[in-house]
Amino acid sequence: MPGRSGSSSGSTGFISFSGVESALSSLKNFQSYISSGMETASNVALDLVETQTEVSSEYSMDKAMVEFAIMDRELNHYVKAVQSAINHVKEERPEKIPDLKLLVQKKFLALQDKNSDADFQNNEKFVQFKQQLRELKKQCQSLDRDSLDRTGKTTQLVEQNEPKVGQH
Repeated sequence: MPGRSGSSSGSTGFISFSGVESALSSLKNFQSYISSGMETASNVALDLVETQTEVSSEYSMDKAMVEFAIMDRELNHYVKAVQSAINHVKEERPEKIPDLKLLVQKKFLALQDKNSDADFQNNEKFVQFKQQLRELKKQCQSLDRDSLDRTGKTTQLVEQNEPKVGQH
């Protein structure tokens, strides 16, 4: 059972982390919302490319994906910090209970300090999004070239088969 027990006076001291663990479980559920947001932004961006909507809209979706990846990273860091703080207190069983909020804050900041600007680009959904976007752009460019080729050939055929204006 979590917490600490035992003291020199014979009474039992106990720390319950059930409230913290319940809140942590709720935070973990947020990860599915972030994942859904990333999927939605990815689908919108791909639709924008398919419909050849202006590039600024695609750029906005790219920025949204970056924001989702950053939120995902920060949420993961916060969950790790809380879990680490709980484990620290459970394992150490200090005589004086530390300020959990401060302990979590320190652990979270330590994780955040290790961040680099490119970290979020290692996010699986972000990487998948970028790959799908590149592939779709290649397909669209290929289709555009094919369409232009067909249009050019059609124009040539029409011009060859039309009677010249002004000639009788």
